[in-house]
Amino acid sequence: MKKLRLIALGCLPMISLFTYAQKTISEGTITYEIGIQSKNNNSKAGNGLNGAKTTVYLKGGLSRTEMTSTLGTETTIYNVKTGNAAILKEYSGQKLMITLTKENWEAMNKKFDGIVFTNAAETKIIEGYNCKRAFAQLKDGSSIAVYYTPDLIAMNKEYSQAFKNLPGFPMEYEFETEKIIFRYRISDIDFSPLPATKFDFPKSGYRIMTYDENKGGKAEGQ
Repeated sequence: MKKLRLIALGCLPMISLFTYAQKTISEGTITYEIGIQSKNNNSKAGNGLNGAKTTVYLKGGLSRTEMTSTLGTETTIYNVKTGNAAILKEYSGQKLMITLTKENWEAMNKKFDGIVFTNAAETKIIEGYNCKRAFAQLKDGSSIAVYYTPDLIAMNKEYSQAFKNLPGFPMEYEFETEKIIFRYRISDIDFSPLPATKFDFPKSGYRIMTYDENKGGKAEGQ
């Protein structure tokens, strides 16, 4: 009995280390660098996005994703509790806010419904985290290849409909369409607290459209 107890105690440090290694991201800022590659030798394809970056802000059930490039800025704010979202577009001095209901959000992300990732054999270390490679095929014919770390898990997995079923956090990934490959690689992770106001919808300064109006090309006044 004494020997069995010693074995059990000896396992505790290993269990403790494993638990400690897995970190839940409840709040923080994650930055990705973006690269574009044309599949048909069109050197101009996606030029405006090369050198761009995407920054993801997380705080509980709130998320804000900003893509900044030489063309402008596009931001998506999402509240998982209410299901409401807003897309802010700032291009060529024009500022537009598209509002989405829970039903709109689901319709916009329908292509990710039932997404399943299959692990591959490749592994590598990104920003000090051990990562596994996985693939998924979407209903529209596009595909996703991702290196993810199981050591990090977002508390709010709904911030990204593409990765909500991924068993870890995406560190490097590719979206491949018929003509272009979009590459994202994490460049910084900051777990510092964020103000709740970061996730507020703007109250002025934007032309406002609903999701349905945007699809139909009809605009509202400011």
